[in-house]
Amino acid sequence: MLYHIAIHRPFPDKAHLLLQSMHRFGATARMQPGLKEVHALKDAATGALVGFAIWESREALMAARPALSEAVKNDPFTDWEPAPPQVMLLEEV
Repeated sequence: MLYHIAIHRPFPDKAHLLLQSMHRFGATARMQPGLKEVHALKDAATGALVGFAIWESREALMAARPALSEAVKNDPFTDWEPAPPQVMLLEEV
């Protein structure tokens, strides 16, 4: 299993736009082979938005990358958050 986590810290007035993007990403991910779960989550204390996906393998995620990128290719992330998201690809050890 591969656990894909992306932590976004959007500008407060742009959080809804970033969340819409995360939902588009998730809808596309749900159509890809090898996806087990995908979620868009919010931390109530900080307002951080967290994308969380579980893939069967790193190879499944890499194969899905073109479709996932296409789903959000026109999204102006630099207008929505002050810095790129923190992204982690985690494997069980």
